[in-house]
Amino acid sequence: MDETELTCIEGTVQAVIFQNPENGYTVLKLRSGDETVTCVGSLPGVAAGEGLRLYGAWTSHASYGQQFKAEHAERSLPEGSAAIYDYLASGAIRGVGVKLARLIVSEFGARSLEVIENAPEELSKIKGITLKKAQDMQERFRQQTGLRRLMEFLVDNGVKPIAAARLYRAYGDEAETVITENPYILADESFGMDFFAADGLARNLGFTPDCVERVCAGIVFELRHNEGNGHVFLPRDKLLAAACQLLEIDRDPAERGLQELEDTGRTVAQRVAGVDAVYMRDMFEAESETARRIGLMARTPVDDVPGLAVLVDRAERRCGITFAEKQRMAVEMAARGRVMVLTGGPGTGKTTTVRGIIGLFDEMGVETLLTAPTGRAAKRLTELTGREAQTVHRLLGAGMPEAGAQGREFEKCAADPLSCGAVILDETSMVDLKLMAALLDAMPPACRLVMVGDADQLPSVGPGNVFGDVIRSRAVPVIGLTDIFRQAQQSSIVKNAHSINRGEVPSLKNTGGDFFFLKRTTPEDVVRTVTELISQRLPRNMGIPAADIQVLSPSRKYGGGTRELNAAIQEALNPAAPDKKEKAVGNITFRVGDRVMQTRNNYDIMWVKTAAALPPDGVSAVHGEPGAGIYNGDVGYIEDMDMEAQAAYLRFEDRLVPYPFDQMTDLELAYAVTVHKSQGSEYRAVILALPKCPPGLVTRGLLYTAVTRARELLVVAGGPDVFSAMVANDRRQRRYSGLRARLCGEVEA
Repeated sequence: MDETELTCIEGTVQAVIFQNPENGYTVLKLRSGDETVTCVGSLPGVAAGEGLRLYGAWTSHASYGQQFKAEHAERSLPEGSAAIYDYLASGAIRGVGVKLARLIVSEFGARSLEVIENAPEELSKIKGITLKKAQDMQERFRQQTGLRRLMEFLVDNGVKPIAAARLYRAYGDEAETVITENPYILADESFGMDFFAADGLARNLGFTPDCVERVCAGIVFELRHNEGNGHVFLPRDKLLAAACQLLEIDRDPAERGLQELEDTGRTVAQRVAGVDAVYMRDMFEAESETARRIGLMARTPVDDVPGLAVLVDRAERRCGITFAEKQRMAVEMAARGRVMVLTGGPGTGKTTTVRGIIGLFDEMGVETLLTAPTGRAAKRLTELTGREAQTVHRLLGAGMPEAGAQGREFEKCAADPLSCGAVILDETSMVDLKLMAALLDAMPPACRLVMVGDADQLPSVGPGNVFGDVIRSRAVPVIGLTDIFRQAQQSSIVKNAHSINRGEVPSLKNTGGDFFFLKRTTPEDVVRTVTELISQRLPRNMGIPAADIQVLSPSRKYGGGTRELNAAIQEALNPAAPDKKEKAVGNITFRVGDRVMQTRNNYDIMWVKTAAALPPDGVSAVHGEPGAGIYNGDVGYIEDMDMEAQAAYLRFEDRLVPYPFDQMTDLELAYAVTVHKSQGSEYRAVILALPKCPPGLVTRGLLYTAVTRARELLVVAGGPDVFSAMVANDRRQRRYSGLRARLCGEVEA
């Protein structure tokens, strides 16, 4: 629709009611003629006092009445003393408030903005404004107007302005020129855009399909995309074939693009275990440094601990533990080396052993930090050991990377290491390569590392297979606990998990206890049964509330997968109601009360630590310790929604988070989650949906991981044939990772 088919209104911005910096969505009051109208639309950076000519259409909102929805805007800086005062008093220029705005406009009138931009020395004539402060105001004004122009450029070209602030911080007033010269810069992960958005902009700007900028961006996209599939590198031939298919180009321009990336250092090529591997530089460095540090720790001897046997005995008494033979070996091994692996299945005494290692380190005077990759895993470790455990992200002080920087940043690193003599890392199978590299980098040189986990669980969601690679390398001492202790032997969940791990199909006859199998042969029957179990049968018959039950499924989209399950469970547990607030995001409708999961790391979203419920005045009235960061896999609840402010209020345990609607694309319903997403968590009760699913998910490791998530009760609803096929299939998906090879010295220089 062109502008001639749209209604046009113009006027002066009277007030900005709401503005979402992520996408520029704005609600404002516009003084147009003799009336004030409510306008909504993408108007990034708009401020009171600005002149607007808006093209759009009138709409009627159920709660807020008639509004003008702007599709396009022509903007002008305010003119005249009154409009300029409104603009300055609104805080459009950081550091200028109502009092200063009044002084400036009183002195310079309609020339005020011209003076701020071009003659800051004149501002210093005003009492209270030094020349330095005037120059700062000039710089901020120029940045603000430059950032606004950049946002408008992005919006006009169909690109969300979420990346504008980082782009401007990286390139200043040259940002628009940089983007025009190479729009694929937007696809850099630090700017928050994907390859396809950048590709669309590039096509609009006339870039050819085989230009070097596009080819390089496509190759980088393939490498980054496959990191999401767990791969640290790709074999050269596979990478080039994938890039040719994605970009629809011949092999020659793909070869030239890859050579350009290698010449500029963005990718690294190396022969690893007989494979011509191509890495993104940050992944190459993470793998190389992880191997170097672990190898060095394994080779570096430690001083003998005098009276070690006596110290272990004391640790036993302190913890009220009697160690089995392998447990005692593991505790002593922790004292005799700088790095070790402790692995074992459910009921084999890993937690008891960890408590013993902590006790021994206490006896030795070694300060020990406990950490785990997820909030749930860290909380569980705290409960089981009685010692505080933190997520790795919080331990290291995660923060947003600066624009143009590669990967995540942490406050703790080699230059500012952790203060400790030992780190115990639980659920190590979940830790991806970059997170392990960051943890190792933050550990003091003489620090010990104890890696704890279950080697038979699925590997990390992120790239690499750190735990498995370290164990298979045989470069690090490993203690594998295998004996099931008496108390655990009473649990059918534990016994059946070990049977599955041995490739034996356990009895699926329901004879009571904590493991039940319900035969359901169609996806529809599975979904119906699972919904009844969580909403009615288990709460009524077993006394387990729905909040303590987690539904798992192998897949997301396949029949009976988490998407279908979540829709059905939401309808049963949290249906729509006239007085219940909800927000549709894509094809998901979120409602107050829904259980949700974060699907990507967001380092800069703010939260307040509080156990109190949200007060009527909203999050601004909440008092508590502030913080930042919600991470992939965090589970919370929608506590409230503010429809005018276009934001939800989410609770992640004791953290209350104001969550802009536009960012809710990073959320999904979490009544049902995939088995992969459940790693590191333990639930009071688990319902496992096992309809027919893609062959790649019919694996023993996935079934074993699902079964071991349940603490008190496991109910499986599905086909016996699917269950048996999963037990029989011990095939593990191959990940392109060179960590084992590096630890074994199988890398060509």
